[in-house]
Amino acid sequence: MYKRILVATDGSPLSKKAVTSAIELAATCSAELFALKVVPRYPQAYFEGSIPLSAEEVARVEKQWAQAAQQQLATVEKSAQARSVNVKSLVVKSDVVSDAIMAAAKKNKADLIVMASHGRKGIKRLLLGSETLQVLTHSQFPVLVLR
Repeated sequence: MYKRILVATDGSPLSKKAVTSAIELAATCSAELFALKVVPRYPQAYFEGSIPLSAEEVARVEKQWAQAAQQQLATVEKSAQARSVNVKSLVVKSDVVSDAIMAAAKKNKADLIVMASHGRKGIKRLLLGSETLQVLTHSQFPVLVLR
């Protein structure tokens, strides 16, 4: 059925459920799992709402975010390996999460994307947007959305 599954995680409780489901699906299908964490770039322009920081400080913050992402993915790796699932961790820097997810799926030749939907409604959805909706709308790959 599926041979290469990409699961996107943001570390939230709902996202952790999606990771668990992706691991179980990968185990059932004997599929390879790609665990993806998208890390934002630190905003550097004054008009982007940031306080101007030195290049060294920006690099330190981005490194800290990347290390936190690696720790989250290490947990995913441990869970996947416990189920004998071959897993590869991916940390990607991007300001547009949905684009990063789709690019990672394409680059790694995934045949399924698994992700969580936070189920925002009303004004929260309008203001915060939905990365899941963007992936569903624009992905060339099948997407399994879990809530």
